[in-house]
Amino acid sequence: MRPQEVVHGGLTLAIEQPPGLRQAIRVVWRGKSDDVRPARFLAPHFQALIEEAARVGAPIEMRFEELEYINSSTLSALAQLIRDCRTKAIKLVMVYDPDRKWQKLSFDALRVFVNNDSTLELRAVAESRRS
Repeated sequence: MRPQEVVHGGLTLAIEQPPGLRQAIRVVWRGKSDDVRPARFLAPHFQALIEEAARVGAPIEMRFEELEYINSSTLSALAQLIRDCRTKAIKLVMVYDPDRKWQKLSFDALRVFVNNDSTLELRAVAESRRS
């Protein structure tokens, strides 16, 4: 999978995969995810990510720190991604900025999916700790 940028409305997903096996496939979210039915757009991209991660034995890392807004429909699509990754035993890491109150609330809601199988990691990285 080569680096690519996917744009839908005000949302941009920058997808990067470092060379070599087992290196995380990184997806940087930018802009706003406010589509009423984002799964129509996101699901095919998520499926391709899962297939590539399984092929190379790599985790998927979603970076949300630059995202300005996410609606509840997008959170539902992310919940489905979590379930799909768990089914395929693909590690999924979601990184967000807890200094942005809406991000903290949104990702706290996704904590119900964290369990002992370690396929999901929600990582809070505050702006003040990034450099």
